[in-house]
Amino acid sequence: MSSANSTSAPKAGRREWLGLVLLVLPSLLLFMMLTILFLAIPHIAADLAPSSTQMLWILDIYGFMMAGFLVTMGTLGDRIGRRRMLILGAAVFGVVSVVAAFTDDPALMIVWRAALGLAAAIQMPATLGLIFATFQDAKQRGVAIGAWAAGISAGVALGPLLSGLLLEAFSWRATFLVAVPIMALVVIGAPFLLPEHRDTGAGRLDLVSAVLLLATLLPFVYGVKALAKDDALVVALVTIAAGLLFGVWFTLRQLKAEHPLLDVRLFANRTVSGALAVFILSATALGGTYLMFTQYLQLVAGLSPLQTGLAILPAALILIVVATSSPIIARKVRPGYVIAAGLAIQVIGYGMLTQVDSASGLPLLIAGFIVLYPAVAPSMALTTDLVVGSVPPEKAGAASGLSTTANDLGISLGVALVGSVGVATYRNEIDGTLPADLPAEASSAARDSIDGAVAAAGQLPGDAASSLLDAARAAFTSGLNLAAIVAAVIAAVAAVIAATRLKHVPPTGAASTDQAQTEATAQ
Repeated sequence: MSSANSTSAPKAGRREWLGLVLLVLPSLLLFMMLTILFLAIPHIAADLAPSSTQMLWILDIYGFMMAGFLVTMGTLGDRIGRRRMLILGAAVFGVVSVVAAFTDDPALMIVWRAALGLAAAIQMPATLGLIFATFQDAKQRGVAIGAWAAGISAGVALGPLLSGLLLEAFSWRATFLVAVPIMALVVIGAPFLLPEHRDTGAGRLDLVSAVLLLATLLPFVYGVKALAKDDALVVALVTIAAGLLFGVWFTLRQLKAEHPLLDVRLFANRTVSGALAVFILSATALGGTYLMFTQYLQLVAGLSPLQTGLAILPAALILIVVATSSPIIARKVRPGYVIAAGLAIQVIGYGMLTQVDSASGLPLLIAGFIVLYPAVAPSMALTTDLVVGSVPPEKAGAASGLSTTANDLGISLGVALVGSVGVATYRNEIDGTLPADLPAEASSAARDSIDGAVAAAGQLPGDAASSLLDAARAAFTSGLNLAAIVAAVIAAVAAVIAATRLKHVPPTGAASTDQAQTEATAQ
């Protein structure tokens, strides 16, 4: 990492720490918006009457747009100013949130969710880039990045809790309006608390490269998500292949460009490539199991949206503590070993999930999640610092966009790959356990998913409904058990990579001479 010696770099003061609060708040909110609609789906469906395809796009388009534009917007921020990008993104996000909250057309809702994803992509690289510009002391910067990473992870976890609270007191429209005061605070406070920072020597933005990057990421992410759908295999493979081909074109163009949109030579740096590999694998392991965890709480354990959010809360709170303390530990212990230890603890948590049953497994499920979810924090906080700290300060926006894209991609891969293992197991298990006298329509719905089984059970008399639910819940739990095994293997592989590929990185409290030697060996 290109860190200055912590003894000579200027220390952050009160203004800088207040500025960090202003950077963490939108980061938390923007990732909360990925999950805040999960519990609101039935309410949105009742009011807007979207088709099933439209409902999927309402949920997915936000993440697609954010993932597709992160690197481009990070590079643009390096050129025109990160604070300016943050304020612009916050203003757009606030206005569009108000418009979306009062939209009654499902097609328009897709448009507004896409606009929110674009506004999120404008802000996210700016938040991390401004942290690197504000906190020049390595130790303070580590704590700041830990707080930023905690905000993101807590946002993903707290989305269902906030959604449950809002749905209890208001309507689904409040899930959009909650963004307005936070974005207003960013627009008002940023000019006073945050420095402007940009690369004055950067060339013009390469629009062709920006288009090629979108043509790489959007089809690839869409294809990965489509892998989780039984009827979309051909579409998934074609779009993934198209994304990869555009990716080759993009890479070749960057290698020839005088001012590349993304310096792909960074991947030759073993610190960057090792950190990104660990980051993607850790997010992949978590992505699929997190979705199944929330489904178990609601569809197997029968918790309400608010109870589901409260069940997630303890793990989220512990995660905040772990994320902020990981950089402090990394001052004395090599970051690669801290990350590997966190991943090893994740493996233990996934192992606990393999033992959950459908009848009395709720306490063990929550305990396993409390073990594994906070253990994600070291990989997120420390790999982000490793990636962005390995580039010159003027390129921090593009590098932060790359780091956040890796997180989005890993979660999408987890939902598609690990989640598909759970779905396949459910469908295999349910076939032999459905009641013989079940109506054909109910049987078909139950074979498709546990959501279909729960909906079908609501139309059946007591005994038949109970038998159907028991079979569906047992089959779903078997899928969760197997998905947890797959996640444990992925996390174990990531732990080995962290312990071997990142072992050369010294503790962040090491002297600058050690840091220079690290950079020399990392190339």
